[in-house]
Amino acid sequence: MAHPVQIQAEIVEISPVGAYHRLVLRVPGIAERVRPGHFAALAVGGADSSMLLRRAFSIHRADPEAGTLSLVVSAEGRGTRELVRSRVGDTVDVIAPLGTAFPLPVGPLTALLVAGGYGSAPLFQLAERIKEQGGSVGFILGAATADRLFGVEQAQRLTPDVLVTTDDGSTGIKGLVTLPLAEALKAIGAEAVYSCGPMGMLRAVTEIANAEGARSFCAVEEAMACGVGVCMTCVLPVVGEDGVSRFVRSCVDGPCFDGSRIRWSDVGTIPADLHGAAAMGVH
Repeated sequence: MAHPVQIQAEIVEISPVGAYHRLVLRVPGIAERVRPGHFAALAVGGADSSMLLRRAFSIHRADPEAGTLSLVVSAEGRGTRELVRSRVGDTVDVIAPLGTAFPLPVGPLTALLVAGGYGSAPLFQLAERIKEQGGSVGFILGAATADRLFGVEQAQRLTPDVLVTTDDGSTGIKGLVTLPLAEALKAIGAEAVYSCGPMGMLRAVTEIANAEGARSFCAVEEAMACGVGVCMTCVLPVVGEDGVSRFVRSCVDGPCFDGSRIRWSDVGTIPADLHGAAAMGVH
């Protein structure tokens, strides 16, 4: 569980990276708290804005020495478009770090890291942590088109075992990240898969990983209105260690989960056997 801080963060860099923007914030007292898989929630538009909800972003890099956080922003909505129009020296209200990070191995682990688009953002510092523990990593990075890939060169600096896929075949293997997944798992002898991206991708990655005898850890992409566990808009049906299925909050219990415990086919529904479903009017 993260211990978040709310501050007015200074923007020290904002630059285009392919189809995305890299946003670097000076955040004293925050960077040293960050673990791979944590996220930050940013207010957009200022105090008088009609955009009341914060925007959540996976933390790409935390640099305790510089006191900075790096985020990757895709300017697809009104809030993110306004955010990338910011200038160096502007300030933005930030709460970070938030959420539950990826579980880190104790000792050496061989892991395959899989992502779609800029979902790869938190995986590079995760890979560094795994290597620091004496482990090894491989990557599969995919996107719809070549310009929507993120971090291919970063991955290649960490390992020679990097596969790239694009839906349109503009670079790498033509197809989804799941196409080479089973063979890649075998090739590097992966014991675990860590993945970030769209929910459908995470479900498919988990199913393939489990079929190949590897554990699957996912950072889910659920819409988060508050980011701190109050509003209950980001709940997922998850099987607990006691075998009981409950709704859990992606923003505080996640976003990183054991993929085998998520009831993927029931996402977006209220299963009748869910603990507390009767109280919700489900019979």
